[in-house]
Order: sequence, then C-alpha cells, then structure tokens
Amino acid sequence: MKNALRITIAAAALAFGASASWAKLPPPPPVDPVAKAAADEKKAAAAVAAKAALVAAEEKAVKNYQANMKKAGKPVPKPTPVAATAPPPPPGAKPPGKPAADAKKS
Repeated sequence: MKNALRITIAAAALAFGASASWAKLPPPPPVDPVAKAAADEKKAAAAVAAKAALVAAEEKAVKNYQANMKKAGKPVPKPTPVAATAPPPPPGAKPPGKPAADAKKS
C-alpha cells in the first residue's frame, strides 16, 4: 500500500515537473542602443585592463626568475624573440595557395 502511494506521488511530481519545464518564457525586453554601447565600452575597457594585468604579471615573473638565477650564481639566459603571428583569416575566406573551386583548368 505504501509503495503504491509513493509511486503515485512520484508520478504526480514527474507530471508536474514536465508541464513546468514546457512552460513558455516571455520574450526578452528590447535592447536599448545606448545601454548596449555603454556595455560594449565597458567590456572593451575590461579587456584592455586584463591584458595590461597579464603583461605586468608576466614581467614580474620574468624579473623574479632572473633574480633567483642571479642569487644561485647561474647565468641568466637571454630571452628568445617571439615572431609576431598573422591574424586569423576572416570566416569563409579561402586558404592561401589553393586554387578556387570554381576556376576551370584548361
């Protein structure tokens, strides 16, 4: 008897949960252009600040490493230059060096 009651309660809970999960949410409010522009500026400023913090942390780590190498009496290696990489091509661009698919061979 108790099992039948538990099964009935579980089935009712599942039915309620399923109906609640199918409920429609109201559409989001329209985006205010002024607020969107302010949010974009804030996001850009945060990205610049994050980049500056990363560069500062990298420089601090390098100085710490070099100081520890000097304390240990070991030679400090010279930094390896890093070549600048080209920006990625835009989406949908054809890779360089490959012929176009629509060009016919003669």
